[in-house]
Amino acid sequence: MLTSPPDNKINIAVLAFDGISPFHLSVPCMVFGEHHGGLDMPLFDLKVCLALPGRAQAEVRTSAGFGIHVRHGLPALGKADMVVIPSWHDDLRPAPPALLQTLRQAHARGARIIGLCLGAFVLAEAGLLDKRSATTHWALSKAFTERYPQISLDPNVLYVDHGDVITSAGTAAGIDCCLHVLRSTYGADVAAHVARRLVVAPHRQGGQAQYIEQPVPVLATDDRLAKVLEWMLAHLAEPQQLDQLAQRALMSRRSFTRHFQQQTGTTVGKWLLNQRLALAQRQLETSKRAIDDIAADTGFGTGLLLRRYFAREFGLSPSAYRHAFQGNER
Repeated sequence: MLTSPPDNKINIAVLAFDGISPFHLSVPCMVFGEHHGGLDMPLFDLKVCLALPGRAQAEVRTSAGFGIHVRHGLPALGKADMVVIPSWHDDLRPAPPALLQTLRQAHARGARIIGLCLGAFVLAEAGLLDKRSATTHWALSKAFTERYPQISLDPNVLYVDHGDVITSAGTAAGIDCCLHVLRSTYGADVAAHVARRLVVAPHRQGGQAQYIEQPVPVLATDDRLAKVLEWMLAHLAEPQQLDQLAQRALMSRRSFTRHFQQQTGTTVGKWLLNQRLALAQRQLETSKRAIDDIAADTGFGTGLLLRRYFAREFGLSPSAYRHAFQGNER
């Protein structure tokens, strides 16, 4: 059952600027700003805002050649509970001082600041990432590191969440990041419902690798491999040996591992771990089941192993994770 949102909606400001990619701008708007059937939406009050001081509204040109009429300015961005910088100019030009000051002030009063893709450059320029870790589009990682050596950049993850500040990798990773924010705010059921409406994977771990060599679809396009993936998801509690999976796909072990990497962007072992962790997270968020029982159902076998992987991947225990989502130890 989907949970109902609280009476007080979260105010979100999404930055728009001349030359912005329509896709980048649409990502937070689709996740946070649209009405998703079957859910008590909107969960958020979303406003698209200009980066120009003294301008309440204006026409913004997009990289696709059409314009967007933006009705809000920096004051609305400065009052938001959450600010999303969906990308930035490809030439990485400096951000307007008024925008940087507004971001600093919003962060200082407790707003959550999110930099998707090249938006991480703006957060870094504002000083919000100093002495912290971050990510951005892999193609601009060298430029980021050279410009901001005080920031520990990890170009091999989908997103990095510090709670108050979040950065994501390029393009479609922004969807993963926004769904992660939705999930951490309203729980797994709400995020999964929105993901289904968007026809994307409901949850990919932030530590999952960026797909540098080629764009990778969420679902395998190879029919044989797609069926194996479906079987693996349906049998996460069972041991899954590589040779047996290859046989199920009617491939040699070598061909199977190569196809798996090409189609999912990761290894069989890492993919399984991510899926098992995601399932464990959902059970921790939505049930009172014992840790040992969840570990058995998700393929970890014992609570000890589940705790070990949770600590390694998320930096906290399953009990602490449950407490964060359910408000008390279960």
